[in-house]
Amino acid sequence: MGLFNKSPKKKLNDDSSKFGVNLVAELYPTSSVSEQFRTVMTNISFANINGDLKSIMVTSSDPSEGKSTFSANLAVTYAKQGRNVVLVDADMRRPTVHKSFNISNQKGLSTILSGNSTIEDTIKYTSIDNLNVITSGPIPPNASALLGNRKIVDIINKFNKPNDLVIVDVPPVNTMTDASIVSTTVDGTIFVLPQGVTEKKRAKMAVEQLKKVNANILGAVMNMSKDNMTNDYYYYYSK
Repeated sequence: MGLFNKSPKKKLNDDSSKFGVNLVAELYPTSSVSEQFRTVMTNISFANINGDLKSIMVTSSDPSEGKSTFSANLAVTYAKQGRNVVLVDADMRRPTVHKSFNISNQKGLSTILSGNSTIEDTIKYTSIDNLNVITSGPIPPNASALLGNRKIVDIINKFNKPNDLVIVDVPPVNTMTDASIVSTTVDGTIFVLPQGVTEKKRAKMAVEQLKKVNANILGAVMNMSKDNMTNDYYYYYSK
């Protein structure tokens, strides 16, 4: 089976938008999937020899392709290796982070960007050492406009110490302008491309869209499973 799907698109399981994602890297740290997340982390590090990669955006071409599962587990993996990680849920239309970590979403990115809360009183601790999160906050009517005010830069700059890393989960490129907006504020972007699910034309469209705004595309992660997290395999392809 090839990486791209030539037939009518088959979606991945969409339970994450209802229940949150499966934190395999936390629940099953010795599993093969957790090891693959560590391998991906190592490969990203090899592409960051100068150590200047302090913020990463994770996206996909279209919805239900596993980018929220990947971003959350990547955040857990980095945190378990001693990095101080902040996971930001910038998918304000289909948020998952508050469900995945079972925390309040009364305040979040939307309230920070709208000026109704500060970063300090919005960021939340998790049960995982070194990992804090900024949830999406209440779903706003104007998510793209909020992101366009560039206040997300303040969040990224807030966590700019040598051991800090900000991972931003954004909506799929082909559905909203949000990913293009955020890509100009982060150090690098990673695509999640499920094997046999992503359509080549749609993936190419997404990449071209980000190139138009000069996004730094670090590479792609291929998620080989279309059924459930326990059978996933992740491979990282650098640009």
